[in-house]
Amino acid sequence: MAEFDLVVRGGEVATGFGTTRCDIGVKDGRIVALGEKLADGARVVDAAGTLVLPGGVDSHCHIEEPSRGGYASTGQAEPPLTVNEESFATASSAAFAGGTTSVVCFIPQWKGYGVWERYADYRARAARGMIDHSFHQIISDPTDTVMDQEVPRLVAEGVRSLKVFLTYEPLHLNDAQYLRVLTKARTLGCLVTVHCENYEAINWRTHELLKHGMTAPKYHAWARPPVVEREATHRAIALAELVDQPIQIFHVSCEEAAEEIARAQARGVKVWGETCPQYVSLTAADMDRPGFEGAKFMCSPAPRSRAEHERVWEMIRRGTLDVISSDHCAFSFEGDRGKRQNGSDAVFRDIPNGIPGFTARLPIIFSEGVSKGRISLDEFVRLTSTNPARLMGLAPRKGAIAIGADADLALWDPKKKVTITNALMQHAIDYTPYEGMEVTGWPVMTIRRGEVVMRDGKVQAEPSTGRFLPRGPYAMIKPRGITPDGFDPAPPPAA
Repeated sequence: MAEFDLVVRGGEVATGFGTTRCDIGVKDGRIVALGEKLADGARVVDAAGTLVLPGGVDSHCHIEEPSRGGYASTGQAEPPLTVNEESFATASSAAFAGGTTSVVCFIPQWKGYGVWERYADYRARAARGMIDHSFHQIISDPTDTVMDQEVPRLVAEGVRSLKVFLTYEPLHLNDAQYLRVLTKARTLGCLVTVHCENYEAINWRTHELLKHGMTAPKYHAWARPPVVEREATHRAIALAELVDQPIQIFHVSCEEAAEEIARAQARGVKVWGETCPQYVSLTAADMDRPGFEGAKFMCSPAPRSRAEHERVWEMIRRGTLDVISSDHCAFSFEGDRGKRQNGSDAVFRDIPNGIPGFTARLPIIFSEGVSKGRISLDEFVRLTSTNPARLMGLAPRKGAIAIGADADLALWDPKKKVTITNALMQHAIDYTPYEGMEVTGWPVMTIRRGEVVMRDGKVQAEPSTGRFLPRGPYAMIKPRGITPDGFDPAPPPAA
């Protein structure tokens, strides 16, 4: 009987802290040996000529989210349930095609509703996919029942992060509601993740733009300039510092917002910053394409300028932004759930907001970062796998090539040149905003828990083989124990 179920032989193994040429021995889905000339396993993968990286960890993606878009408490007729086009099956294929093996996605909450029923439904949806998964719980209505009864049940189930929006109708929270989420998270030992844009400022500016007849997709960026992101980032951090609650700022698009994070980090505040490929590759000018084409590039925060790309890269190199996720939030261009759902002449306010990015995330960052010399290979591994796994409490199981870790691996041809097309993305969406972009470096094989799930672009995983990843308490998100005047109304759980 073979000592190993799988041996990955002869690749250049990148750990995020250096590279070495060695074999990887896998047993029962875990890495059990790293060494030279390991004995053959029941299966052998020849990795010669490739980089062997940890499977990507995408800690910010929207998959198969149900939506109602209304309020149960208003007395109006309940709107029909709709579901995001990207199912867990198609999302799994897209992720594997791009070298990603684990995701953290979002359980919705609708105003007037609780969260426990949504958790049960979403857990069942995710179980039909092939990718390993964990969850953030969106909080849009922090009622007594939700915060004092249902959220503690979710945490006991292994949901260890709460997501809040400081913009968007009907998701946004005001400051009092945000403080309630922060204090509850602190008592339960959760991370809070925040979408930072100023709700009132965006609404005011949108109203003024529309009043002046400025309705095209390009004005989406005008409605939410960097200053509204900077202000909300500052406020989100200040209130978290008041409570002594660790937070992560999602999808930072500009230096102004990143500087707010850097200043807080210099004070010792536990705040982390994330960015996405769109903020180093797409620009506001893309939303100014002829006709309705600009809608394909609309996401929030909005893409900025090419000059801003270099400033974001600098914040990545400084470590202020230490996670790069996809923020995959996909709407097709056509169809009744797509960008045109309100018509091809819809004003920018009424165009669905979000872009697909699962498959493209790692190739774009590898090409724009590693291949072009902006970051090292080690930095790439940490930004896209190791750091998100650690921050989300998935380490040491995920995000590393180490003894005892899950055998989640991505084999890369670092010199392969690929022109991105929608057909390569393998998602459910009818376009990619990266169409025609040439990248250098591409994943040629993805291994999930010791099983080859993608080879040369062909996904071969079986449905319902993804696993839920419950997260317990972990030290990285433990509060510092520092509050103004020492007043602590929301003590964290006992160690």
